[in-house]
Amino acid sequence: MTFSQTLACAPARPDLTAPPIGTLSPPVPHAALAEVLRRYRVGRLLTAEPVAEGLLNRGYRVTTEAGGYFLKCYVDAATAGREAVAGHHRAMGALAALGLPVEPPLALAERTGTIAPFGGRLFALFPWVDGGHRHGTELSPSQCAELGALLGRLHGALDEVCAPVAQPSGYRSADPLDSSALAHDLRERAREHHPHDELDALVERRLSERLELLAEHAHRRPAPGAAPPTGWTHGDFHGLNLLHRDGRIAAVLDWDKLGRQPRAEEAVRAATLVLNDRATGVLDLVRVRHWSQAYRATGAATAEHLAAAAHRVWWERLNDFWMLQWRYQRGDHRADPLYPASAGQLAWWCQEYEQVLDAFAN
Repeated sequence: MTFSQTLACAPARPDLTAPPIGTLSPPVPHAALAEVLRRYRVGRLLTAEPVAEGLLNRGYRVTTEAGGYFLKCYVDAATAGREAVAGHHRAMGALAALGLPVEPPLALAERTGTIAPFGGRLFALFPWVDGGHRHGTELSPSQCAELGALLGRLHGALDEVCAPVAQPSGYRSADPLDSSALAHDLRERAREHHPHDELDALVERRLSERLELLAEHAHRRPAPGAAPPTGWTHGDFHGLNLLHRDGRIAAVLDWDKLGRQPRAEEAVRAATLVLNDRATGVLDLVRVRHWSQAYRATGAATAEHLAAAAHRVWWERLNDFWMLQWRYQRGDHRADPLYPASAGQLAWWCQEYEQVLDAFAN
């Protein structure tokens, strides 16, 4: 096993110098969509409808003379580089070849790859996959176990199809003093926000609570060497990137954040996003246990890895303010609906820390 430098740990603070992008970027004109589709062997464009879900890139459900497809326009600066997109496409193709529920992009008509540049943007065309999104609490415990096992198999397969990973010497976790200063600043911005609405009032209360929690738990900051092993991960495994059909997963979508991180942390982070009450954020610990046991059974992680991951993800959430930074520092309100449940989950997690840890590790 080789080791490299100490790396920074999530949560990464938003780049406040970058303009809001993704679904706030200019839509792609119909004529441009038609021009892009001429690069593929799918016939003439008949209809195009924007896909509502997603914050980072634009997507369109298109119908052509050959059938239905998903056309993706890459606009997120962090993930839209040609080299990165090509790497994601190669990994998707390799995972699909292993029989995993991943739909790789179509090749261009001239067989020069899978990326179609047009108008300064990059595009890719995917088969349209029928299915729907289901929240984790709508799934049976056995279906939650199947999801955990699928994530474990994906992690194992990524080891096969991606480059070997050098283990970092450690990860720097968030500094609670810096987080407290940011919480004070954001609370003041919430107080002064006009018009002052119910969300601003909730933010004030939750940030006062957060400052107390940061002071109470500052001594529990993870040490640099406490992270579980690093490996390749999907990077954004949650309900909107999972398509269900006939009680099974039809496709794992959106591989834009494919990258290297402490692998067991994705298993914990994904469970907190999928297996919660959508109003309060409270985790369904029965479903979490089924998810975690099935994930561990694939050999992707041990109980000790999941315990370390649960602690580090908890610390990450305690120090994470990206939704509020979007709202108050960037004037971007797309994440506002996510905040009440996210803040509620953190407060509950702090109270039920031992029970959550047990659900992930036992």
